[in-house]
Amino acid sequence: MVEFDNTHVTALTGLINDAVQDAIAEYAAVGQAVPSLDSLEPGPFQVPAETPARLMKAIKIIEAACAQLTYTVSPPGSVMLNVSGYYIHGEAACLSVVTEARIANLLLDKPEGFPASKLADLTGLHAGKLTRILRLLATKHCFKEVQPGIFANNRLSMKLLSSDPTSALVAQRTDDGLLASAFLNKTMSKDDNGIPYQRATGFPYFDFDNQIAFDVSSSKRFARTMVGWGQIFGKEHFLPQAYPWSAESSETTVCDVAGGNGFATMALLKAHPHLKLVLQDQQQIIDRAQEFWEKQHPSAVQKGRVQFLPFDFFKDAPVKGCDIYYLSFILHDWQDRESKIILNNIRKAMEPGSRLIIHEIVLRNALANADDCTTTESYFDVAPKPLLPNYGVARARTYELDIAMMTLLGSQERTLSEYINLCHQCGLKFSKLYEAGEMDLMEFISV
Repeated sequence: MVEFDNTHVTALTGLINDAVQDAIAEYAAVGQAVPSLDSLEPGPFQVPAETPARLMKAIKIIEAACAQLTYTVSPPGSVMLNVSGYYIHGEAACLSVVTEARIANLLLDKPEGFPASKLADLTGLHAGKLTRILRLLATKHCFKEVQPGIFANNRLSMKLLSSDPTSALVAQRTDDGLLASAFLNKTMSKDDNGIPYQRATGFPYFDFDNQIAFDVSSSKRFARTMVGWGQIFGKEHFLPQAYPWSAESSETTVCDVAGGNGFATMALLKAHPHLKLVLQDQQQIIDRAQEFWEKQHPSAVQKGRVQFLPFDFFKDAPVKGCDIYYLSFILHDWQDRESKIILNNIRKAMEPGSRLIIHEIVLRNALANADDCTTTESYFDVAPKPLLPNYGVARARTYELDIAMMTLLGSQERTLSEYINLCHQCGLKFSKLYEAGEMDLMEFISV
């Protein structure tokens, strides 16, 4: 009798079953069942940092194992057609249409559903095309078709409401991102340093943002996109938890370098009011940030726990005398040459005992075997076998963002080794890594 080895499949199903039971248990602990896709209620675990650690791990295992199992048992050609974007690009284009038309908003008070033909009348779109678009998205579990040609919101489409920053992120990725990705292959020559977005439009991405400054909707979308990324990756929520802030003295001052409106460090000060903050960015951004803080956290302003100082990280060093310099979602926007200018300017401001915390996505290698992990990868949680050590599809968002940086800005996300090497060239020594959801906090000291 021939014996067949199916352990690679049964191991995946075992991981899925165990993780599902963990998820059920965590919801039961707060007196709820796992919400169905039909539910319009937000549920107890909307924010990554407020999700129990066991549930977060269960979600990663379910995402990774379900995808790996699907790719294992499906015909390879079908899998590659999916991976090629044949379907994905169509879905992205459809999401662009419904987000721009605010279809989720129009369905908000219509749980019984609303005809696509009437949605078309309200938005000026083609009725037949809109019906087909909504049907595709409903097939992918975004919206639901309650009767033929009649659609309603569900748990996923609620994230496309214009009041949710996720909708701005989806709009940006399915508009600018899709346009830029179409030109990636045209910039892949070793002698070509071109940026896909610039090749597609004729001007750099950030220059484009300045050019549309007078377009209020586009300008607001870019700002809200950053908030959307922060929420999905848990930036503002993990920051207060991932680092031992409670051990810092009441005189500890944190400098948020190029922190925008400071929404992330506002969450830090609310959780740890004993800290002091200096928020630095360009003058026009600082002016808006001060208004933001006066509305959202006036007590910090009134008590002098936060200062607002303008600067340009390419020209100026941040304020001297701070204990911690915090740099988040900045270096991934720039190639090494520009990143070194930013880091060298921060190094000039640091005094003995000062620390630099870089809050970024840190890419893991896509190794097939955990035994092949490098020394730097030993800092990270490793997925159970037979999953890829980096959790595979469960962390695909981080690699997709790396490609987004490549296509929009010609920049990159980096591995821990790349960050250590980059900072070493600027007189900064790696001290410790703190995992923080899909991003990480890397601590460096001056040498």
